[in-house]
Amino acid sequence: MALKDQEKIFVLADIVSFEKKFPKAPKKSERREALEKYFSTGGVIKAFPSDTEWPKISYPSYMVLNTKLDEVKKKHNSYKEKLGGWKKSYNSASHYHQFNQIKKFKEPLYWKHLAKIVSNSDYRKDSDSVKLPAHLVADNKWKPMVKMFVNDLEYRKQLAETVNTSIVYKKDKKVAKYADDLQDFRMGASGKQIEGLDKKLAELEELEKALHEMQKWSKE
Repeated sequence: MALKDQEKIFVLADIVSFEKKFPKAPKKSERREALEKYFSTGGVIKAFPSDTEWPKISYPSYMVLNTKLDEVKKKHNSYKEKLGGWKKSYNSASHYHQFNQIKKFKEPLYWKHLAKIVSNSDYRKDSDSVKLPAHLVADNKWKPMVKMFVNDLEYRKQLAETVNTSIVYKKDKKVAKYADDLQDFRMGASGKQIEGLDKKLAELEELEKALHEMQKWSKE
């Protein structure tokens, strides 16, 4: 590089300053978009005039950009792994009741519940009044409660009375409402994480594309 070119090296950190120093550079091109993306992440360039529309850059070098690309790829892989975990959580929550509807048929307790529904009108009345979550018998969180309801008359009557008289159940007489609320919460939380990670992954993919374009420029 000639001494006169060295004296014209500009350190730039935003597109406005770049345009002032190099007004001939095309306003619409992949390189322009790449440069804007690079600047938006806090990137800095050292550029000097050339015989073409675009100036030459002495910084970042190809190897510096390669290091940045490696960092972007590591982040991308990390976010992608997290995204897979959150999608699994979302699917688990969204299919919670469907899965339990299938699992219940393997539980002898469920069949005992059905037998009482058919043969015992008083039991059927209590079960209906509390909306007994018998379909959740395969879930260890709910199985003990269902088991007590099916096998213990005193417990069944106390639960039925509580649901019918307590202010807690005034708006919704459903003992397993918590199960619904919990799955809704998990879906909401997972959905927000998925949305955020999708956005971050898209940004990283744009940045990766920009850095590849910057590498082409650095070799000219």
